Amino acid sequence: MTPSSAGTAFESLRLDALSDPEALWEAYERPGPAAVRKQMTELTEQTTRLIGCSSLVMIASADADGNCDVSPRGGPAGFVAVLDSRTVVIPDATGNKRLDSWQNVIATGRAGLLFVIPGRTTTLRVNGRACVSTRPELLSQLTAVGRPPASALVVGIEEVYPHCPKSFLRSGAWKPEQWLPVDAQPASAEVTLAQLRMPELTIADIEQVEADSLTYRYE
Repeated sequence: MTPSSAGTAFESLRLDALSDPEALWEAYERPGPAAVRKQMTELTEQTTRLIGCSSLVMIASADADGNCDVSPRGGPAGFVAVLDSRTVVIPDATGNKRLDSWQNVIATGRAGLLFVIPGRTTTLRVNGRACVSTRPELLSQLTAVGRPPASALVVGIEEVYPHCPKSFLRSGAWKPEQWLPVDAQPASAEVTLAQLRMPELTIADIEQVEADSLTYRYE
């Protein structure tokens, strides 16, 4: 990826892009009262149960310069700990070791979460203050994804918002009959090989690395 985007479709489209919120609202109806009212600042019994059913959470963050990142975290249902109605904790698990999300949180103290429940269309958005903790007594409680993690993301809740199911219904995400054939997309190893741009590597090399990373994912 080059630093400059000159000449891209984006540069052309941004020339007449909307530049103020009022112009945006001219294209939409205002949200109904229920869509506004259901935003809360803490978890209810029901949203706590949703988090307990979630085995996948997307973490949104940005660095001090505003460069954004969204990263998935997964584990068995309930791997995200709810400490109280205003605090949730996500254990880290061995991944690519880039620590992009964690570094962003340290830089800005903010994070956004989207909890997903496989097979269900309800998602839960949680936004708020955030920090990275290595406190031993906290980490010792977080063993759902294996041994205690090296660190954990702690989110101080400021916004809780249950999303309507329309996006998952439209996408057919949980309907196998609507899924594309396996060979319709490039394999994970193909994508990685193209990204690495290292002619000495083969798809078989990448497949072996991927297999090893799953086998030894807690080390």
